[in-house]
Amino acid sequence: MNAEILKKASSVYFTLLKDKVIDETSEHFQSYYEPDVRQAVMMLADESGTFIIESPKRIHLVVQPTGSVFATNFTHMKERHRHIENKKHFHLMSVIIMSFMAMIDKNQAAKIRTKREGITFYALERHVNELMSKWAAMLKEDPSIAHDEMIDMQEIVTTWTHMEVDTDEFSVRKGNRRTRIGVIAGAMKLLETEGLIIVLDREDIPKALPKTELFERIEFLYHDYDRYEQMKRLVASEEEEYAEDPSN
Repeated sequence: MNAEILKKASSVYFTLLKDKVIDETSEHFQSYYEPDVRQAVMMLADESGTFIIESPKRIHLVVQPTGSVFATNFTHMKERHRHIENKKHFHLMSVIIMSFMAMIDKNQAAKIRTKREGITFYALERHVNELMSKWAAMLKEDPSIAHDEMIDMQEIVTTWTHMEVDTDEFSVRKGNRRTRIGVIAGAMKLLETEGLIIVLDREDIPKALPKTELFERIEFLYHDYDRYEQMKRLVASEEEEYAEDPSN
């Protein structure tokens, strides 16, 4: 491998580390598709426990769940996202994110609508609340289901149930980690930080707009994981298509 190829590959890889995504307008996008450079980038990714997702207009860098020098445990996640108080809040946020993804990961028409109109935090709160009610009923009927599904359902349901839905002022509740809207805001902040959604806050009605990058992650990464499909099944609304307009 000559020095020029190594230099190009390093520029591509470290740009991916910094920005997470390179789109077709970047000079690094063109460099990446030079065969020798692409091979070198793949090697760098493999050695560091990361991997590349290629879509027609973007290149994504994703960290392997285990064995990566960039992998973070919960402690490191807390240091980066200080609004996450403890593991039960982290688990709840994970379920909220999964619920959001299940709401947008439907047919093409639904994807176009949610990309254009977004999903309000209030619609997401209602969806998660329906999920918690469903999980509570499932646990009452069969307490072993949480163990079978490998999810701490009881703690998540309890944490959510004991949270206030709202406070009088939106500016207060948005920043209050102990309200449902507050924890939803925290969960959406995780996706926003990763450049996967845009959060709009207009007229006290916050909403999350999924970006193309998130749809590509779902299509090229998560659909290959049985666990994603299993979780999607568990968090799907009883209505399947969630009849209410998600922008309400």
